[in-house]
Amino acid sequence: MGYAVLHMEKTSGTDTAMSAHIERTIKPKNADESRTHLNRELIRFPDGVESRTQAIQYRLDTAGLTRKIGNNQVRAIRVLLTGTHDDMERINNEGRLDEWCSDNLKYLANTFGRENIVSAVLHMDEQTPHIHATLVPIIKGERKRKKKEEQVKKRYRKKPTDTARLCADDIMTRAKLKSYQDTYAQAMNGYGLQRGIDGSEARHISTRQYYRDLVQQTEQLRTDIGQLQDRKETAQEELRRAKKEVQTEKLKGAATTAATNIAESVGSLFGSNKVKTLERENAVLQNRISELEDEVRQREEWQVKQMQDMKSAYEQQNRKLSEFVDFVKRYFPYVEKLIPTIKFLRETLNFGDAIIRKLCTFKDVPIKGELYSREFNQHFKADGAVCSLKQNAEERFDLNIDGVSHVSWFRRKKDEFMETLGMPTRKQNRGIKL
Repeated sequence: MGYAVLHMEKTSGTDTAMSAHIERTIKPKNADESRTHLNRELIRFPDGVESRTQAIQYRLDTAGLTRKIGNNQVRAIRVLLTGTHDDMERINNEGRLDEWCSDNLKYLANTFGRENIVSAVLHMDEQTPHIHATLVPIIKGERKRKKKEEQVKKRYRKKPTDTARLCADDIMTRAKLKSYQDTYAQAMNGYGLQRGIDGSEARHISTRQYYRDLVQQTEQLRTDIGQLQDRKETAQEELRRAKKEVQTEKLKGAATTAATNIAESVGSLFGSNKVKTLERENAVLQNRISELEDEVRQREEWQVKQMQDMKSAYEQQNRKLSEFVDFVKRYFPYVEKLIPTIKFLRETLNFGDAIIRKLCTFKDVPIKGELYSREFNQHFKADGAVCSLKQNAEERFDLNIDGVSHVSWFRRKKDEFMETLGMPTRKQNRGIKL
């Protein structure tokens, strides 16, 4: 059984840089662009809101805050939701990823309030499926007061206790962060995911940060080697000067006494620790340089091996994906023709995955609610309507509603709507002569 992962991080401003990463307006190096189309926004933005950054600001503007937001105040909290790589692959292969996403959204809504979760994006183009959720920390109730403030509280007019306020600290207390790990693990237990080790001193860092630290350590080792090389050259120069002192011209032209004195000085020099110390220090430095060079070489070899392993794993995964795609195209050729229809059902008509799966089995599916017409920019009620997928003359799959194509169905609904308003219908307009 693997582990459930819930990671929370405060951010100031409307977090534009992270929005670019999440929405893939900037392509990260660790993302597979051939799978980016599988990423999807799990929460529908309000009307007029087109991005995560705008959604954060929209929640702040409509929350009913009475206090001005400070420049350094936390406006949003990033929430990363995932699990151990092998377990997330298993959940995806079992066809339970949509259910997993739904349970994660339910957990976030129950824990932090549905209106505070302004964005949730499923990423499928990285190694492990995961969700980037965005929480705007709007809470209600009085803020915690210091003891001194509590003593003078009676001097001020009592404020309502249900006033909305922006406060990330109340959401991310140590006790609450611990409870989130407990409750999230309970919510994910049905997927074979359990809580991480309670009290573990392990701390989360990103892969990017890990490799950045590794490169910095390697560069520091190179700097240390350069400094030791400089010290080695200095020591060698001092050693050469010390030896040259015994070959001075004074020794050649001096009298016997002077020569004797110089010889004694030379003997004292060589008998002293100066030259020996320099030679010993030079040897130590040389050994240290060799050790550091070996360590740098080992690190570089390890990095190359890691990159080769990652490349091999990617190629293997890509090969399996290609084989799977070839298999589908060979034995289920209609699947490729269904993809544009599925995209239309999901993005334009906002059909859920459960309904889409039933339609793709070519069964009649009754629906309730409203359907959006892009032609008329209007929603029409579809209570009791029956939907199905039919192949048209061009061998493409088209959505039929109540036995007719969705285009005809929407136009019929538009005519009925115009008749209720007492206005000319499309057929009547075609009969008008000018």
